[in-house]
Order: sequence, then structure tokens, then C-alpha cells
Amino acid sequence: MSTTYTLDTSTSRANPTPAPMKRLTVPKIQGMKGGEPIVMLTAYTARMAQLLDPHCDILLVGDSLAQVIYGLPSTVPVTLDMMCAHGAAVVRGSWHSVVVIDMPFGSYEASPAQAFESAARILKETGAAAVKLEGGEAMAETIAFLTARGIPVMAHVGLTPQAVNALGGYAARGKSEAEAAKILADARAVADAGAFAVVLEGVMEEIAVEATKSVACPTIGIGASAQCDGQVLVIDDMLGMFERTPRFVKKFDDLAGRITSAAEAYAADVRARTFPTEAQIYRRK
Repeated sequence: MSTTYTLDTSTSRANPTPAPMKRLTVPKIQGMKGGEPIVMLTAYTARMAQLLDPHCDILLVGDSLAQVIYGLPSTVPVTLDMMCAHGAAVVRGSWHSVVVIDMPFGSYEASPAQAFESAARILKETGAAAVKLEGGEAMAETIAFLTARGIPVMAHVGLTPQAVNALGGYAARGKSEAEAAKILADARAVADAGAFAVVLEGVMEEIAVEATKSVACPTIGIGASAQCDGQVLVIDDMLGMFERTPRFVKKFDDLAGRITSAAEAYAADVRARTFPTEAQIYRRK
């Protein structure tokens, strides 16, 4: 028996319900390899998910929330509690995109069993479709372990922010022949282990192109190449919420400037007692 759903578009609802409800799936994303580019953005709140969802194939609840939401210096301090809370909000605010949630540092590296426990908790508490973890050949066994047990995994190689202390910073990777070979080997290893997609971050363009050609699953570029099977950006970077952004970011708006202007106008009206006006107050008669 089919069920019909309706979507109230007259107000800003935190729980949009379309008619009919049909969310993209992990197999659908896998099938986009070599076809129309995959559109992926980060989201951390229900309202942002609601706004981005109609335009994206994947919403990533990234551990980048460390910097953009919590003001932390890196992604290392992020916890499972944080990821589950924001992940659940994004799932509630979306109906179309595949929602993928980053596994935070320290929640999966110790063993495949630890990774399964963490990933199972994430999927149970959020309703998301998949998890993402960082690491190449060293994480292949874990990826195979998770996928064999019904947990879809998006992999992440190249510049891996959780390893910032080991890498010594956020510089692009693959400048040397040895490093380029390792990135390619990592991409192939995670794809062969069963990852349904691979994020290639901060790598030389030639490496991204070769990796895209050499793996069967889609590649998602960020600071990589337009020839990847899709692209992802941190939403706050893309909207221009910060004055300083990485070289690979294109600012599609200056939201920080517009917010500043709106706040300035509000403050001026309050101080001039021109807000609130008759339109914004209540009277008994």
C-alpha cells in the first residue's frame, strides 16, 4: 500500500515531507560514476539541510563543524555525541539527499570492531545512510569489515584533516613521486575494500584525474580536479562566511558581509527607536 505525503511550503518547517517521499540511495550514487557530476555540500543544521537538499545529491555532516560551528582549532576534538546530534538534525531537515556523517577522530582507528560500534551508533541515532572515514590502505580492512556488515562507507584520502598533527599542516598533497604513488594506492585500496565513493582532498590535479580513472566507485573532489565524479565544499566557505578561505574554494556569495550589513541596520534602528514599528507590536485594541 502506497502512502502519499504532502509538503507545507508556506512556512519554514524543520521537517520537510515531500509528496511522494523518495530519497536518493547509496547504490544510486554509485551508479553516477562517469555520468552527471555528483553535487555534495556540508550541512550541520536542519534548516541548512532544508535549503541545500533540493540542489544536492549528498549532504555531508562533516567534522569540519569543529571549526565552523564550535570555533575549535582542528577536527581532532570532535566527539561522537557532536556528530550524532548534528547528523540527526540534518536527516530531519532533508528528504532527497543521501546523508553521510563523518566518523570523528578516535572513533574508528583502533580496530574494525571499534569502527563498527561507532558507525552503528551513528546510523541508529541519526537515520543517516552512510559514514565517512579518513585513511587509505591502513583503513581498507576496516572498510571491508563495515561494508560486509551493511554499513556503507565513503572513504577520504589525500589531505586528511584528522591527521593534521602528523601531516604538519593543511598543505596540498602529492607533490613528490612517492607521495603521489601513495595517494593513488590509497584510493585503489579503499575502493577495492568496498567504499561506495572516495573523497580526494587537496591533491595535485593529475593525481585526482588518474585516481578517478583507476577506481570503480565515484570520486568526490575538494581541491582536486573538475574531472572528479563530483565535488564537495564546506558550506560556510562556499557562502563566504569567512574572510580567509583555502585556495580551492570559490565563494558563491558574501554572506558574512550581508549578515554584517543586516546587523548594522538593525542596531541603527534600535538605537534610533525606529524599531519596532506599528507593524511589529501588539495592542489590546
